[in-house]
Amino acid sequence: MDKFTKEQRSYCMSQIKSRNTSVEVEFRKKIWQNGVRGYRLHCKQIPGSPDLFFPKRRLAVFIDGCFWHKCPKCYRESKSRKDYWDKKMLDNVSRDIRNNDQLNKMGIKVLRFWEHEIKRDFPTCFIKLNKIFYEK
Repeated sequence: MDKFTKEQRSYCMSQIKSRNTSVEVEFRKKIWQNGVRGYRLHCKQIPGSPDLFFPKRRLAVFIDGCFWHKCPKCYRESKSRKDYWDKKMLDNVSRDIRNNDQLNKMGIKVLRFWEHEIKRDFPTCFIKLNKIFYEK
């Protein structure tokens, strides 16, 4: 049972951002400080509208929220409206897989980071980005 009214829940959900999240902005600031340039934000012409797209490198970077994309390490199932949230998460994960497949078929490399990876260990994320970024 939800502890909020329908109106309160609707307001709370409307405040959740899908882009320019704090983790995403922090990631962009850090890579910019480290000299990484040449990306486009939320490129709608690319399947999945990646958070960062590097056209010259043909690289799409996604920063996945641990809850919304069902992180195997952090995800906790909802206690209310279980059927709704289970279906929602399954759809999100299926869409991510579908987008990865489409991007790979287009010759675009895909790099996905979990929000907890960026928060807890940015240097490792940066090394992964550089490895793919400078791969020939």
